[in-house]
Amino acid sequence: MRASRLISLVLLLQARETMTAAELARELEVSERTVYRDVLALSAAGVPVYADRGRAGGYRLLGGYRTRLTGLTRDEAEALFLAGLPGPAGDMGLADAVAAAELKVLAALPPSLRDAPARTGQRFHLDVPGWFREAGPPPWLAELARAVWRDRLVELRYRRGDREVTRTLAPYGLVLKNAVWYLVGRVGDGWRTYRVDRVVGVAVSGESFDRDEGFDLGAYWREQAEAFLRDLLRAEVTVRLSPAGLRALRHLVDAPFLHAEAVAAAGPPDEQGRVVLRLPVESVEVAYAQLLALGPEVEVLDPPELRARCAAAARRAAALYADDPDDAEGAAAPDAGQR
Repeated sequence: MRASRLISLVLLLQARETMTAAELARELEVSERTVYRDVLALSAAGVPVYADRGRAGGYRLLGGYRTRLTGLTRDEAEALFLAGLPGPAGDMGLADAVAAAELKVLAALPPSLRDAPARTGQRFHLDVPGWFREAGPPPWLAELARAVWRDRLVELRYRRGDREVTRTLAPYGLVLKNAVWYLVGRVGDGWRTYRVDRVVGVAVSGESFDRDEGFDLGAYWREQAEAFLRDLLRAEVTVRLSPAGLRALRHLVDAPFLHAEAVAAAGPPDEQGRVVLRLPVESVEVAYAQLLALGPEVEVLDPPELRARCAAAARRAAALYADDPDDAEGAAAPDAGQR
């Protein structure tokens, strides 16, 4: 804690040149006596902090002394500010902390890299919510984020279907996926995942929990997400795709990794360049809606009921365009020219 305060003191003097003990005490939220001790510690460590006496006096760094983040390249400096893009941090109640950290990093950068935050802000903007979604964060997100940071047990009340359930858990981490926040927590000896927008109440305990340092949040989420998709996609369809259909398919499937597996397992293209794939799907109904978007670039081979539905849809579409006025005008044009 003291080391962080000493660094903050140096950065304040570096940014403002001269500050009184009272001003430093207010900024650091300590007593003036603590400031005096910290200045002595910095001087003993070789940092040239000097006191100017008199009415306009105060502490300052001698001779333009500056602490720097040495060794940073331009790409590394800009990546630091890219990591602090507003959005998720603000949703978790950390906007002020991110802003303060950016100021400290900026103060420590050499002049040649001072434009890093401006360059980053001009080139990148993170808009997390998806289209047609409410932009605001879930109401209990900030409270849960504080519990995660402090390793505090929480009593969680959330909606499960048409009823409300209460659980006491150790909140290990938060995950943002497709504009939806999820809480990962330990309940007893097992792990559970909760959608934060379904939480209706949070009571943070004064009791801390011992975090399992071997727990890997990223690895856990990847495993859970893949298992969820594999469990969700219980049906299977067989399709014959043109090259254009194969390229477009990856934008329609629910699990890109399963799409890649299906492509890898497919045989070589036929004489028309079409490939036969066996695709996992949620249901025949969902597959029907997804495959219709590919139009003539896909032929359903199995199951028979899906093939029949797609064939019927194709016939209805053909009937709609059978007497297209534009086609009639186009066909009549050569005859008019011959006359």
